Amino acid sequence: MTLPIHAVLPELLAVLREQSNAVLVAPPGAGKTTAVAPALLDQRWCTGQILLLSPRRLAARAAAERMAMLAGEPVGKTIGYATRMDSRQSAATRVLVLTEGIFVNRIQTDPELAGISAVLFDEVHERSLDSDFGLALALDAQGGLRPDLRLIAMSATLDGARFSGLMGDAPVIESEGRSHSLRLRHLGRKAEARIEDEMAGAIRRALAEEAGGVLAFLPGVAEIERTAERLAGLPGDVELHRLHGTLDPAAQRAAIAAATAGKRKLVLATSIAETSLTLDGVRVVVDSGLARRPRYDRAAGMTRLVTERASQAAVTQRAGRAARQSPGVAYRLWEEAATAGLPRFDPPEILEADLSPLLLDCALWGVHDPRTLNWIDPPPLAAIAEARRRLQTLGALDADGRPTPHGAAIAKLPLPPRLAHMLVEAHVRGWGGLAAEVAVLLSERGLGGNDADLELRLRRWHGERGQRAQAARKLAQRWETLAGKAASLDTNGDFGACIALAFPDRLSKRRDADGANWISVGGRGFRLDPASPLARAEWLAVAEIQGAASGARILSAAQIDLATVEALFGDRIESGAHVTFDPATGGVRAMHGRWLGAIQLARGQDAKADPSAIAAALVEGVRTHGLDLLPWSDNAAALRLRAQFARAHDASLPDLSDVALLATLDEWLPALVAGKRRLSEISASALSGAFDGVLGWDGRKRVDTLAPAEFTTPAGSTHAIDYEAEGGPTVTTRVQALFGLATHPTVAGGRVPLVLSLTSPAGRPIQTTRDLPGFWSGSWVDVAKEMRGRYPKHPWPDDPAAANATLRTKKADARRS
Repeated sequence: MTLPIHAVLPELLAVLREQSNAVLVAPPGAGKTTAVAPALLDQRWCTGQILLLSPRRLAARAAAERMAMLAGEPVGKTIGYATRMDSRQSAATRVLVLTEGIFVNRIQTDPELAGISAVLFDEVHERSLDSDFGLALALDAQGGLRPDLRLIAMSATLDGARFSGLMGDAPVIESEGRSHSLRLRHLGRKAEARIEDEMAGAIRRALAEEAGGVLAFLPGVAEIERTAERLAGLPGDVELHRLHGTLDPAAQRAAIAAATAGKRKLVLATSIAETSLTLDGVRVVVDSGLARRPRYDRAAGMTRLVTERASQAAVTQRAGRAARQSPGVAYRLWEEAATAGLPRFDPPEILEADLSPLLLDCALWGVHDPRTLNWIDPPPLAAIAEARRRLQTLGALDADGRPTPHGAAIAKLPLPPRLAHMLVEAHVRGWGGLAAEVAVLLSERGLGGNDADLELRLRRWHGERGQRAQAARKLAQRWETLAGKAASLDTNGDFGACIALAFPDRLSKRRDADGANWISVGGRGFRLDPASPLARAEWLAVAEIQGAASGARILSAAQIDLATVEALFGDRIESGAHVTFDPATGGVRAMHGRWLGAIQLARGQDAKADPSAIAAALVEGVRTHGLDLLPWSDNAAALRLRAQFARAHDASLPDLSDVALLATLDEWLPALVAGKRRLSEISASALSGAFDGVLGWDGRKRVDTLAPAEFTTPAGSTHAIDYEAEGGPTVTTRVQALFGLATHPTVAGGRVPLVLSLTSPAGRPIQTTRDLPGFWSGSWVDVAKEMRGRYPKHPWPDDPAAANATLRTKKADARRS
């Protein structure tokens, strides 16, 4: 079968015969994922194995199976794959598809990559942390150990020049791809309606109006299930499939495969289906325009899943799924003009992720400062500092940032440092098997159900016999073996203690009788459903939480008793005067007693605290409970929103996001709280001054240019621009104030149209538009006809683009003229 990529393969092969690096740009459907690696096998320089890196387990397995099928062989022979939960390879395997995280572990173990001739980085535009880090390590190894190693960066939406420069000015080879027509239909959606209701309606409409399979993009598993419920009673010829990362491989394969003869396929998917996969028979995409992404909260030391608008790059990729095999159509649940207001790209994970694993891996690689490696976007200094503190707390790095023996031990495990630390510590105590199972439960979403009680999940998992449950048990055995013990899967030990070892800062004590409110060692307040059996416990070892500030919800935990807490953390219990922060009052209180972090174990009398301890407690209170506790003025809050909008269009501007301000808290807040006992004593002007100091004069001017605070109408009235509105920057104004305006107003240097919320003279909404000239020449006729009857004293001209703007009645205008 001839694919578009075949037209440029001779050029790629010629480049790789002469030099080591290349950049390949090929649109979706061109065939780069499955055609490039096999084409390299007969090259003279290719005497070893080819590694093809894939961003997801599903995509890795699908790519290997597709290549093996095209080669007429079973997967695991010439073509194989390796993921965390599954592997098919043999001594005969020449092309191995593996996930990016596995490659990082492999190159750490063998920096020379012995027996490897080439590494292909697929879908590098997704900018995952493992992909960026893997490329940085591969370039470092190539420069110092393996100048003959071929490295190829491949993507459908690649910034070729940036990657070319990173890879030593590597040649950029572009494939035109296969061109099928694609229609875009923008349906919009009601802001007050639930997304699953809107999606179910759009899917039914697409099934009725279009032919072929339908792929619908939803932000998460919960929305997929609720949408499936609302699609009950579909026509008998429609096969409904789900597609997300927690499904068994058999269900994933069924979603990807062609529909049964005489049937139409409907697939409800997360963003897992955006790239790398071709779903046979799909020619219709229904896009919610939403995505769920991990966001690391450095103050809380946790990663939260956040639902937000998808980027322009993501929605382009999604729409392209419909036109991979034939002409297609994409239904979008937003207005056409709103596309320009979407962020251009998903932010690189390295700018927002927990960098603890990366920093530990770099230390073991022999690199003290990760920023000295080759990066498209170097890791932020504040994130590196936070990761270094965390690793030193775990005992993985010494005071000079060098890896300790314990750090080397946890780095050998393919787990985040917290879970790896737990497994190593539990192994020493003889609980290795139990800790390995806990690590799998916390790594594989949905295993054993979604109950908050992790012990209940474990019992359910033990009773499951499906393919995924069996693979998870093998994974636990493998991890226990890596921790240094024969795989007996000894599950004796204390379940809650294992979790407390991994998350000592989340160890929590009940605050009230019904178990709804909890205080953690780290000082954060957590909430729990009082109906949960866990609510009756006095202490909880908390693993997963969701939410910000003091209202985070406990997603998973296990019971633990005080005796176990004292046995595990007795060396951290302090006696004497202790200053605590109260988020309810924004002030501090000093007490004598016994304390484990912020939890009081025994109470004594009030104490007089040192002013420096009070200031430190106020800073930590903000770090723990969030910036909302500070007395921001309306102007300062609006400036932060404008600055963040401007920064999305000019990356050189300082970052005023919560993450960035919390990461640099020690640089700007201590001076503001010095001599104070409550946060409310900080003046709003002092906080605004701190912002101006971060932005600088030039930065403030640039923000005002890209994201002005106000919009002035042709009538001379000024209106605040709402940069927090769901549809993008929005202005609410009377429609008469815009008469005479023939072009649509914009921000971000003309790149983003303002959302104009137009009102009647009485202030009631009559129209929302991102295309004012289109409104004047289109639906204005009907709007004006209706408004003349309601507001006869006000002007409603036939040609508003040529009329004079006014905020007065017709009679007042006549008197004035």
